[in-house]
Amino acid sequence: MVKKKSACFGCLISDTMPGMKFNLRQKIFLHFLIFTIVNGAIWFFSYYSNSTINQKLIIIEKKKDLLDTVLEARRYEKNFFLRKNKSDLTQALSYIEKTAEKQQIIENEFSGLLEDMTSVRQRTQTIKMYKKNMEDLYNTYDFNALEAGQLKKFKQIQDTVTLIGRTLTTDIEQIERKERERVFDLLERSKKYLLASLLSLFLLTFLTAFFLVKNVNRPLKAIEESIRRIVSGDFNKIPSIQTGDEFESLANSLNDMIEELGKRKNQLVQAEKMSSLGTLTSGVAHELNNPLNNISTSIQIILEEIEEPDIEFKRNLLVEVEQQIDRARDIIRALLEFSRQSEFSVEPVVFNTLVQSTMHLIAGEIPAGIDIQTQIPPDLEGEMDPRRIQQVLLNLIINGVYSMTKGGTMTISAFRDEESAQFIFKVTDTGLGISKKNLAKIFDPFFTTREVGKGSGLGLSIIHGIIEQHHGTIRVESTEGIGTTFTVNLPT
Repeated sequence: MVKKKSACFGCLISDTMPGMKFNLRQKIFLHFLIFTIVNGAIWFFSYYSNSTINQKLIIIEKKKDLLDTVLEARRYEKNFFLRKNKSDLTQALSYIEKTAEKQQIIENEFSGLLEDMTSVRQRTQTIKMYKKNMEDLYNTYDFNALEAGQLKKFKQIQDTVTLIGRTLTTDIEQIERKERERVFDLLERSKKYLLASLLSLFLLTFLTAFFLVKNVNRPLKAIEESIRRIVSGDFNKIPSIQTGDEFESLANSLNDMIEELGKRKNQLVQAEKMSSLGTLTSGVAHELNNPLNNISTSIQIILEEIEEPDIEFKRNLLVEVEQQIDRARDIIRALLEFSRQSEFSVEPVVFNTLVQSTMHLIAGEIPAGIDIQTQIPPDLEGEMDPRRIQQVLLNLIINGVYSMTKGGTMTISAFRDEESAQFIFKVTDTGLGISKKNLAKIFDPFFTTREVGKGSGLGLSIIHGIIEQHHGTIRVESTEGIGTTFTVNLPT
């Protein structure tokens, strides 16, 4: 049998390492180790991505605050140019100082998250230049604004402040926009990571389910089904389980046990046969005694009248002797056939002949007050193992006879149900019946209601096993004080 490769993690590793075999515990440990590693990696990347986004949002907030501060400085700057009020320059310088402080915080605390430190340092220098030129503007206006010779310089400083302010504002706006774009990019990547994580988890879950089904559930089901068959009397071996772990070892051990149970079952069946033979001995002796007496009497008459010329009378006596010998031979043959151990073999059997052969064996055990009736078409055939079904009939008849302590009628009937493709026979008695509490237990091994020493409790259990071996069914209907009917269905 070719061993198929498994798709589970543990089995994949086993396939790639032919020299190594993993037991079930190692496979489960390896599988869940991989499960833990994958989940840990997913958690780490998710946490890292969320943490980065969170810090980027903080930077954006800081830069927005920085931009707002610069814009405030520029607002006062523009107010100064419009109103020439020196207090506006003072406010502008105040906001520029705050801008420098906030820029320094960004540079110091978030340097690890900033993509281009050169541009950050350039911005710091720009802020310093903006502050310096604003201070120059303040000083120039304070001392020389009224002197015509300083107006040109004042205009130059004013233009420089305006240019630097515009450059700084534009730069911060671009940086803030880029940071927002990076955040959106991170969010998109996070979505992809999340989707990949979900797909990985789905795949891992599927592989876990496949692993459990293949390496745990399927072997357990096979073993459970085999044990159920053993309980019902079917001792076929468990199909080969090639997992390389404890289940394979368990299946092999169970197969050894099933083989041994099969041997013990055959021994029990044969022992029950021998027990039945012991029960039949007196009846068979009685059945043999009658033809032997007839033979003896006929021979004595022939010996006494051997000189007599009546040849026809002597011929009739010899014919009677021959018939009695055939009768004795049939009884002995039936006894030998019943006692012989043989392999299970289904063949077409004329059921009425099988019943009559069984009655030859049991006739001596049937009390005078019990009437045996048969309702079987003479040519009705069924597919069965004749020796084993004869044992079924023998046990059912003996049980029925024992239950009819005050006499009664036993009926053996059979017919073929063409619609369901089944051969059905029934054994009905008018005995004591079976109580409801015992009805569910009568097929259990060693269950008996007879006195100790008068029954092994194996008869009905063996009958049940024989019928199961034929892939048939047996059921019982009984009413206390009225009687019992056993119905056997065999497939045709």
